[in-house]
Amino acid sequence: MLALYFLMAQIALIGGITLLEKRLNPGPLDWIRNIQAWLISFFAGMLFLVFVPEWTGGALIDAKELPYWAGFLIFLFVRDGVEYAFHYAQHRVPFLWRMHSLHHSDPEMCALTTNRHFWGDQFFKSFTIWPLSFMIIEPTHSVLVGYAVVSLYNYFIHANLKVNFGRLSWALNSPAYHRRHHSKLPEHFDSNFAALFPVFDVIFGTYRRPDGWPPTGQATTPRSFRELLSWPHFEGRVDEVEAEAPATTTATA
Repeated sequence: MLALYFLMAQIALIGGITLLEKRLNPGPLDWIRNIQAWLISFFAGMLFLVFVPEWTGGALIDAKELPYWAGFLIFLFVRDGVEYAFHYAQHRVPFLWRMHSLHHSDPEMCALTTNRHFWGDQFFKSFTIWPLSFMIIEPTHSVLVGYAVVSLYNYFIHANLKVNFGRLSWALNSPAYHRRHHSKLPEHFDSNFAALFPVFDVIFGTYRRPDGWPPTGQATTPRSFRELLSWPHFEGRVDEVEAEAPATTTATA
């Protein structure tokens, strides 16, 4: 039942932000591919993630022994840190990038882009960074619920809303901060990897203060549901550019 409430909250939040985006920054959205990618990931998780064993080997910190606020903040910071590390690896390791590039292929980043991920991403996380975070701190059920609620903030940072925290951009992610990460301009590449707390970018030298509102997307984007299902196979595809017909001139006497 809790999962259903969370799904309803996601749908309501996406709907509200999308209406605001269309009002303030109208333009074409690749909403069909975004929703298709979301559905693929959702049902893939329902079918297969239940078979992934949970970490039961203990943790350095047990949230049950801490006040709720302390356990929640530690888990939030730890999970955000491992997400930063994985995200950085996605831009450095070729086979991870071939999956992650689907997320960057949206020609206009928006709230719906949040769920535009290749379904295989969650499986790599389920065997790597998610167990790692549980090795560091074992969360209580209420801490996990709190984290799920905070994770809804990701829809805001992907939104096509011109919100910039300016000098405080190092403290909390924002649409302008994350849009720089999705920018198609080469001078913006390899920056602003953080999910929630840009302090990780500051620590590891990938922090760049947002400047302007750059275009997003990349040259290759999925053209069908089939390409979404097997995106790494099509990620390197080079779209054919129609050659312009040569101009002809007619001499007159």
